[in-house]
Amino acid sequence: MSTDVVRSSAARDNERAEPARNPPAEPAAPASATASAPPDLNDPNLYLNRELSQLQFNIRVLDQALDESKPILERLKFLLIFSSNLDEFFEIRVAGLKSQIAFDHEIVGSDGVSPRKALAEISEITHKQIERQYAILNDRILPELARNGIRIVRRNEWSHKQKLWVRRYFRNEVAPLVTPIGLDPTHPFPLLVNKSLNFIVQLEGTDAFGRDSGLAIVPAPRVLPRLIRLPDEVSEGGENFVLLSSIIHAHAEELFPGMSVRGCYQFRLTRNADLTIDPEDVEDLARALRGELYSRRFGDAVRLEVADNCPAELTDYLLRQFGLAAAEMYEVNGPVNLARLFGLINKTDRPELQYPTFTPSIPKALKKAEDLFQVIGRQDVLLLHPYESFAPVVDLLHQAAKDPSVLAIKQTLYRSGANSEIVDALVDAARAGKEVTVVIELRARFDEESNLSLASRLQQAGAMVIYGVVGVKTHAKLMLIQRREGEELVRYAHLGTGNYHTGNARLYTDYSLLTSDQALCEDVHKLFSQLTGMGKLLQMKKLLHAPFTLKKTLLELIARETAHAAAGKPAQIIFKINAVTDAKMIRALYKASMAGVKIDLIVRGMCCLRPGVPGVSHNIRVRSIVGRFLEHSRVYCFANNGEEQFYLASADLMERNLDRRVETGFPIEGKKLQARLKKELEMYLCDNASAWLLQPDGRYVRTKPAASQPARNVQVQLLEKLCGSGANEA
Repeated sequence: MSTDVVRSSAARDNERAEPARNPPAEPAAPASATASAPPDLNDPNLYLNRELSQLQFNIRVLDQALDESKPILERLKFLLIFSSNLDEFFEIRVAGLKSQIAFDHEIVGSDGVSPRKALAEISEITHKQIERQYAILNDRILPELARNGIRIVRRNEWSHKQKLWVRRYFRNEVAPLVTPIGLDPTHPFPLLVNKSLNFIVQLEGTDAFGRDSGLAIVPAPRVLPRLIRLPDEVSEGGENFVLLSSIIHAHAEELFPGMSVRGCYQFRLTRNADLTIDPEDVEDLARALRGELYSRRFGDAVRLEVADNCPAELTDYLLRQFGLAAAEMYEVNGPVNLARLFGLINKTDRPELQYPTFTPSIPKALKKAEDLFQVIGRQDVLLLHPYESFAPVVDLLHQAAKDPSVLAIKQTLYRSGANSEIVDALVDAARAGKEVTVVIELRARFDEESNLSLASRLQQAGAMVIYGVVGVKTHAKLMLIQRREGEELVRYAHLGTGNYHTGNARLYTDYSLLTSDQALCEDVHKLFSQLTGMGKLLQMKKLLHAPFTLKKTLLELIARETAHAAAGKPAQIIFKINAVTDAKMIRALYKASMAGVKIDLIVRGMCCLRPGVPGVSHNIRVRSIVGRFLEHSRVYCFANNGEEQFYLASADLMERNLDRRVETGFPIEGKKLQARLKKELEMYLCDNASAWLLQPDGRYVRTKPAASQPARNVQVQLLEKLCGSGANEA
């Protein structure tokens, strides 16, 4: 497909797209777009705010819950993913902004938006979206589930039999674990765990000790499920569930015998969950991290969620206890901990209400191969997960663990999961006497505890475990196997855009490269040497690596396209990435656009670049794909005057990736693999069913096909192409 066809299709989609809901206020036109002088590329109007852009991605996720072409349980998933995304957004991003203000160290980025202004806009947008989320749940999702025989039964809907069963459940399973806390001078307001479910209870009467404070807090037991399935004998048809919050609410008076419960209202507190360890100030990072993980549960308060029928005097009381302003409180018409409803999907056996299952394919070259080393020795193998199986990567490691000719294995682990086949294979290899070296990034956010456990397990098996470089997270995805073949020591490598996590490989789109390319494998060996040892920077032949050469080379490649366009030569850049926030990279792309380079950015999440600004970014198009799979792969494509260059990478165009992490970018060579990558990028650019286009004012509009056009959903097309399935999905 020609580039012109791709771009004209995108332009037509842009014209037909419908506005996204709740767009941000339209900004003033950039001064640089109207001035006769050369544009000032530092003009704040040319940049979008990072936090607000991330929030817009979460809104695009929520919008999937309204898509009636999707199965109802998948729509529920999107609604719940919005909740879990928003939790992390408040725990990390909002908490970070509040910390800047608290410590009088406000940082204003390229967009010129102060932390105070960003927090105000976040609050305004999020309040609207939370209200919309619960309206979607109550008015769309739950009624549709009920029509399909799946019900969350409210307290006022319980039948007599259900009330009796729930009472028994409360007395046998819940009450023995509940610790109600009456508030008085000897029982001050308790320290509540981050994101835990709690109730504030209004009481009337005097207890056995003469206390009559009138208030109590009831923390819900964290060991109990939030969603309980009713047995068939009391369900009265279909699959019926009750919420733990409803059970506690219905039996609150039993927790306060002899007292009268005037009101019982659920609430949840979100806290700052970012870790504050300074690696340079600790002697043992693993030990310090174990201690810090506990404190994450009790960080500073950043958000209060409360039932919308809670009286004002109680919400005011809670806000005072947590030191929060009214704008940081969110009243909700339903459970305060929506992410817990994932249990409904897990407890429901209704495959017809979910996406059709598919079997990831295995490339022909690997399908019947008994010796993976032999296949990879002949040719590079490129895999696109989840459409193509992650199993060859795991199988290669298992084969290496058992192969007597394999002498050493080196691996990076950022996120791999608690029960990891990758770690199993590394343990087997270490126990078999091979030299196993694993670079584990302990500070992978929210996976620290899992990674500490994996590190201990590997060390006990005899592997050498390294925690990377002080102050620089190791985010690269690398595996190196060294094998004795005759008189030679031959290297094999796996390089990827995603983590060594078999579960994520079924949900995230990522590329894997299996190679025995001598120069590339030598570069991987050098990088491991830099990570585990000490020494000056080693020169690489093919591998780009942050924080040293990746950003510098990408800027040089963008500048080369800029020079080609200025010289009247064809010039094009296509990037597929998760985020664009680095101001230096954005300015380079603006300069390329001004010179005439045609630039297409496929950016899943945050994008601080403002496309379509006349005279500056008029040659830049930005689209976001939101669908069944989380778009996670990073691809960098440069036209290079007819000799296209492709890099896959572990890094996005973010300051943290390019300046403060160990990341890799690796070339894809050979016309066949390059043609495949280009074709797949073109499929993303032609998507008119799941793509959202970023507008100059920061809004996203969703594409939809014209009446004469077929719907093109890139994820469905890739399922059909690589798995032979998915044709019936929207």
